Amino acid sequence: MASEHFDVLIVGAGLSGIGAAYHLQKKCPGKSYVILEGREAIGGTWDLFRYPGIRSDSDMYTLGYAFKPWTEQKAIADGPSIRKYVNETARENGIDEHIRFGHQVKRASWSTQNGRWSIEAEQNGERKNFTAKFVMMCAGYYRYDEGFTPNFEGVGDFKGQLIHPQHWPENLDYAGKRVIVIGSGATAVTLVPSLTDKAAHVTMLQRSPTYMVSQPAEDAAANWLRRVLPESVAYDITRFRKVVFQQLFFRLARARPAKTKERLLGLLREQLGPDYDLDTHFTPRYNPWEERLCLVPDNDMFVAIKEGKASVVTDHIDRFTEKGIKLKSGQELEADIIVTATGLNLQMMGGTELVVDGEKVDTGKTYAYKGAMFSDVPNLVSVFGYTNASWTLRADLISEYACRLINYLDDYKLDQATPRMTLEHVEEKPFVDFSSGYFQRAKHLLPKQTTTAPWKQNQSYMHDMMDLRYGALEDGVLEFKKKPTAVEASARPARAEPVA
Repeated sequence: MASEHFDVLIVGAGLSGIGAAYHLQKKCPGKSYVILEGREAIGGTWDLFRYPGIRSDSDMYTLGYAFKPWTEQKAIADGPSIRKYVNETARENGIDEHIRFGHQVKRASWSTQNGRWSIEAEQNGERKNFTAKFVMMCAGYYRYDEGFTPNFEGVGDFKGQLIHPQHWPENLDYAGKRVIVIGSGATAVTLVPSLTDKAAHVTMLQRSPTYMVSQPAEDAAANWLRRVLPESVAYDITRFRKVVFQQLFFRLARARPAKTKERLLGLLREQLGPDYDLDTHFTPRYNPWEERLCLVPDNDMFVAIKEGKASVVTDHIDRFTEKGIKLKSGQELEADIIVTATGLNLQMMGGTELVVDGEKVDTGKTYAYKGAMFSDVPNLVSVFGYTNASWTLRADLISEYACRLINYLDDYKLDQATPRMTLEHVEEKPFVDFSSGYFQRAKHLLPKQTTTAPWKQNQSYMHDMMDLRYGALEDGVLEFKKKPTAVEASARPARAEPVA
């Protein structure tokens, strides 16, 4: 079957993939590229999730692209606004013309002999083949076809509607209904106040609390700057301010967890009043930033609780019943609709099988090089954003780094760049230093890190900017090669491709 060849192949047309294409067009002009998108629309996460109130859990001055100012009033933006922003970026830069929709990438195989990747995709049950010298994986880190739902006993007994936010029914009628939202993460905290506009009552049922912090949906200072300064200048100033604050707050939380916890709980006490049971419902067992903080714009969650439209129950589920949920305490919560905001199922590279010279790659056994590449995997970057800040900050830097690497290979007429783990003794650490359930469930899929650069994840934008944007490419770890000559290739025994 014939293959189409491109200089660069990008997987995913979400926030990361569109950003990667922009950087590629700007920094590597003339390079041919294609974006393979498994779904039928641009936007990734922001097109997939359609539940009420879907919004960013980061401000748009840092979640937005560095090259395209966010100009809307709200810094904490809703899903449709973000989807519009990503689509505008693609359309304004002609990126949309490079997208192949409905192409689910199944396999990517590297051949040192040929100095290129062979990519297999599926479209409507038909196999499509592509080749590329360089691959940029921008497919996010969770499965789009399936969210995570624990095995609750008695689920089949429940007579009402059971919904996962990842598959929200279009035009769901929840007016006048009693709704239980299981979970305490960003999705639950978004859904609960949003559903109170029509629901009779909304209950957030959680096993344990999550740290929450309130922030105005609009940034008054940013909006003022935009009125008095050129748009791009105002955006750059606000973006810098937000980045610095994010980094300082994270470092402070890790260095002084007790003090940070006291301050966060003090702010909640101001919102919920002196009589609210803060210890039970809003005091986590872990320290701040051991899991991601939940953002509450304009205090909407706390306002809903104070007005009696929403409530929080902290308990363990014993089983589902016909009428709702029976808790370990013996209490039964009745509901017409139960929403399982219980998390995501993680996967690497959109579930793409990775093969290098006939050997299948187990990403869980690789090491993450600069948080952007995998050990012993040539000519491939995988975009994985920050867990302690906005995803796009790091996605932009990784895309810039990929462009530097592509140009370097061209400049020196090289064919291959491969990170090689040469350290004899390493202290291994998880790729993501978070206790969140969805990371713990998938830690066997994620690459490892160490305590030594460049195999260390710094979770620091300033450090990564200096390293990925300005750092030397030749660092003694990244191995550069030309593909074998015809004579060398013929002398090397062929290795069979594994059966897919």
